[in-house]
Amino acid sequence: MSGEERVERELKFRCSDLNDLRDRLHEAEAERISASTLEDNLVFDRDGDLGSRGTLLRLRFDDNGARLTYKGPATFEDGVKIREERETAISDPEELRAVLEHLGFEAVQRYQKYREEWRLGGVIVCLDRTPIGDFVEFEGDAAAKLAKRFGLETDAAERLSYLELYQVHRRKNPEAPREMVFS
Repeated sequence: MSGEERVERELKFRCSDLNDLRDRLHEAEAERISASTLEDNLVFDRDGDLGSRGTLLRLRFDDNGARLTYKGPATFEDGVKIREERETAISDPEELRAVLEHLGFEAVQRYQKYREEWRLGGVIVCLDRTPIGDFVEFEGDAAAKLAKRFGLETDAAERLSYLELYQVHRRKNPEAPREMVFS
């Protein structure tokens, strides 16, 4: 078992024009890692324990299969969200879900997004289309530097997760569905 620390460093911004950003990534000779792919995510919790600690347990389904992810509580350093992240591929997601349910966990939220990934230097750039708008994420040690290169200031980064953003959206739009999914 590895004791290696795995840390996610991320900046997320609302994006009014993903096409323009994609063009700018081309111009910067970024490498396209993956085309836009639908991600379907289930968030698990047990009596609100994980959420109250600012942690996340997520089962994600996409074209590459299924992955289970744990994310620890977030801290912020110069606007960059920093948190422990552990992830593993899952060969039998339905069996994993049954195990989680037997341990008292339940799927408490579902959210979807279309994600397209690029790499520029050591930074992964994610172009995300969600039911509540478009976003760009910069992930890696040089996330802030690359975001600034694209004209984005770290103090304008979105501090909330997609689930938290959706809760805000639902408070403003009570008719919105309980889950953040495409209709």
